[in-house]
Amino acid sequence: MAHEHKLEIFRGLLKFKSNTQKIWGVLIFLSIVTAVEVLLGIFKPAILAGNYFLDMKLLNWIFIVLTLVKAYYIAWDFMHLRDEKSALRRTIVWTPVFLVSYLIFILLFEATYVFEVFRDGFLAWDF
Repeated sequence: MAHEHKLEIFRGLLKFKSNTQKIWGVLIFLSIVTAVEVLLGIFKPAILAGNYFLDMKLLNWIFIVLTLVKAYYIAWDFMHLRDEKSALRRTIVWTPVFLVSYLIFILLFEATYVFEVFRDGFLAWDF
């Protein structure tokens, strides 16, 4: 027989009585994170859009982090990773985290290099 899924989120901080309540709870959490992303995208606070960290605006870093949080919770709750063995969870979660971090690193450094080449006048902006 199938085992019961854990009916809690946020490491047990919120507990639900049924799977339906849990799905609604996770949906509300994901909706709140999405609403924060949309509001930040619409209003673009000057303190976040004007300051840089590792050659990228803080606002972009916040978008990346919030997107990773949403992806993690979708996999964790809707794909039932919470109920799997820890080795499988680590394999599924840490591989994309490493690859996304590597992709961000490559994109930042390559984009900075290409921008500096165009800015310093070695090539013309003939697009």
